[in-house]
Order: sequence, then structure tokens, then C-alpha cells
Amino acid sequence: MERTFTLLINGEAVSGASEFDVINPATAEPFARCPKADANQLNAAVAAARGAFPAWSATPVDERAALVDAVAARLQERMSEFASLLTREQGKPLDQATGEVMGTVFTLRAFAQMRPETKVLRDEGGNRVVEHRTPLGVVAAITPWNFPMILAANKIGPALVAGNTMVLKPAPTTPLTTLLMGEIFAELLPAGVVNIICDQNDLGPLLTAHPDVAKVAFTGSTATGRKVMASAADGVKRVTLELGGNDAAIVLDDVEPALAAQKVFQGAMYNAGQICVAVKRAYVPEGMYDEFCEEIARLARETVVDDGAKQGAKVGPIQNAMQFEKVKALIEDARQRGTVLAGGDPLDRPGYFIPPTIVRDLDDDAPLVREEQFGPVLPVLKYRDIDEVIARANDSDYGLGGTIWGRNVARATEVAMKIDSGTVWVNQHLAIDPTIPFRGSKQSGLGGELGQSGLHEYTQAHVVNAVELEPAA
Repeated sequence: MERTFTLLINGEAVSGASEFDVINPATAEPFARCPKADANQLNAAVAAARGAFPAWSATPVDERAALVDAVAARLQERMSEFASLLTREQGKPLDQATGEVMGTVFTLRAFAQMRPETKVLRDEGGNRVVEHRTPLGVVAAITPWNFPMILAANKIGPALVAGNTMVLKPAPTTPLTTLLMGEIFAELLPAGVVNIICDQNDLGPLLTAHPDVAKVAFTGSTATGRKVMASAADGVKRVTLELGGNDAAIVLDDVEPALAAQKVFQGAMYNAGQICVAVKRAYVPEGMYDEFCEEIARLARETVVDDGAKQGAKVGPIQNAMQFEKVKALIEDARQRGTVLAGGDPLDRPGYFIPPTIVRDLDDDAPLVREEQFGPVLPVLKYRDIDEVIARANDSDYGLGGTIWGRNVARATEVAMKIDSGTVWVNQHLAIDPTIPFRGSKQSGLGGELGQSGLHEYTQAHVVNAVELEPAA
């Protein structure tokens, strides 16, 4: 606990009104103290962002983008420092943490290349209609604990390039890498452009309902997303919500079972399954069901589960105690309803470790199939025909992502077209690119992130419709 972390308010490092412990999920023990803001500091952060907005929004967009790119460059210079801290607070293996830091750099640089688009809608007969994109004001960005850095970058990049200022609030179980990013913001950005506060899930309603916040950008659970949406309603704030998923993987009958099992396993277990678009349920033709289950169970049993800081670890711990208990409960329920082929029991050691767990023979109404497990547990379900499996995959309140695996790409793409999700990948998974829009359908989100349309989410469409003045009578 040798390092001191501070909030960032109006360009200054600020101690919190109090502090709380940050737990290393690999040990279940605290390793650092995080500053905790109070309502007065939240108000000060919003006031700082509001005060910085006029000058920042008036700064030429190329200059704003250059500063975002400079943040990315400085972050890359300190990559190993950030990756090590990310592993300690989040739990993911160090190579995955390094990948997240690099993804953060890449995302910021991608947005630094984008510009809000001005469209000429009409220019004829003396009538010129132009749609401009103007910044909104203060953005409240609330980020989750599974990818605390890259999911912050998804908001920081477009918000700043578009000319907004920000108050950023990370999850209380993974606040430290965001606070460390604050050192870079303080060094490179004008005071007040980005402010960072931390809490223990008590300041969110005050931030989202704050009258000086123009937009709320939230990534997290669907249940919390509903509360964010309701909180923002009184002010009719702009809102983007990237919420939960129960993503289906459909294996077609022209794929080798061993190859399909490998691909599905990777899509399900990366970051210990704690990804909104991880494979959450796998549908396999009944003719290859047994062979697929045997192979994916073998992969699960052979996976090294350990502290992410240790070389060779492939799956780290569940990030926090609350999620650990939720995943354990889902496994115990599934044990009563189906057959656990691999895993199933937490490791007998300190920390929140659950090995990759594969369950077969479940009905579609089992909680492990219906709910978002957000952990290294995968139900494998059999199907007989394509129409049946499409209907079962779509029978969900969620619609974030999905994957289709098939040798015949045209056929697989035809199936993908019928899946009711914001994104469906064919023969790939987690192919998220900051230049490609990412959206959820149904209760998986509202609005979108990434791509040019993601940038436009941080703007107001502003139409100027001009005609020539008629001569005087």
C-alpha cells in the first residue's frame, strides 16, 4: 500500500473526503487505498468540467484530437506500469492486461483520427441546409470493473474529440488504473477537461441527475442501466447505455467438433468470462453434441487458473466477492439440473478463483441459460434444426452479441442475419474495432459506442436552413 492515489478535480490532485480499500481478487486482501469523493467534491468536479467547456469546445478540433493522441502516446510509454496495476486490481492475466492497455491506446488513437461530420443536406435554388455536429457540454462517464481502461477510452476519446468535458467515475472495485490515467490527463489536458471521482456506488444517482450534466455514458448491468436511465429522465439528458448480454454461440453441422470447441471455449473464458459479449451459452447440433462436450471439457480441465501476475496463468480470479458468490450460486443450481463436466468447485486457496466450468444437459429455462453469468461457466445445449436454434437463441431479453461458426460462410451469414443482437460475428469472436459501431438491442443497451456513429453520440445534430432574402416589395 505504498502508493498514494488521488482524485482529479479541475486539473489538481485532490485527496478524497475519506478512503476505502481496493482488494486484489487473487488474494481477497486489500493492497491499496482509494480516495472516496463526497457530494461536495462531485459538485466541484462537475463545476470544473462546466467551467472548462467554453474554452475546450472552442478549441479547434484538430488541436483537441492531437491532445487525445498525446494521451495515448503517454499511456503507451507507461504500458507496463498500467498493466501491472490492472492485473492487481482486476485479476486478469498480465498478458491480457497488457492487451487491454494497448487496446486503450489504439481506441484513443482511432478517435483522434475521427471528426464530427458536417453534412450538406440541400444546396439548390438559393436554399442551403447544413447539418453541423456541436458538443453537448459535460459528460458523466460511468465505467465497470471488467475492462476499466478500454471501456473508459470508449467514452473519453469521442467525448473529447467532439468538444465535451467530462466527469469520469470508475467502478469502486477497479478505480486505480483510472486514477493513474488522471496523472496523464493532468499533465497534458487543460484543467477541468477531464475530472475523476471515486465512490462506493453511492454517488451515481447524484452524478446522473446533476443539472449541469448534459449526457450520461454508462457501461454496466442492465439493472443499473434502468436506474441510470430513470435518473437522467428529469433533465432529458442524452444517454448511451452499454448493458448486459446473454450471447449465444451457434455451431453449425459442417464444423469439426474439436475446432468448434476450441473457438467457443476461447470466446467464453477470456477474462474469466467477465465480458458483456463473452459466449454465455453454446448451441451444438445433436449429432456432434457428445464429441463437442468432451472436447470443450478437456480444454477446461487443462486450463491454468492462477494469480494473473504469475507466468502461465490463462484464467484469473473472479473480480470481486459479490460476483464470486453469484457465479457459485448459478453453478450449484446448474449442478442440480444438469451435468457438470469440468470445474464446478472454487479453488481451495485464497482469492475468488473458479476454474472453467462446463455444464451439459440443461433445459432452456435453467438460470445458467437464462441469466448473464459473467464468469467462467458455460452451458452447452443441443439442437436439431436451424429454425429451432434461431428461435431459442432469440428467446432472451438481451441482444448484445452472438457468434455463428460454420465452414459455409454464406450459410453461416444467413443464420447471423436472423439473430436479434446488435452485433453477430461469423467465424470470429470479440472482434471489436473502435472504427466499427457497437450497439445492443432489446435490454442490452441504448444508443451505441465506437465508430463514427459513436462519436456522433457525443454531439447535438444542429441544422442551419438558409434561403436568400426576397427583394423588398
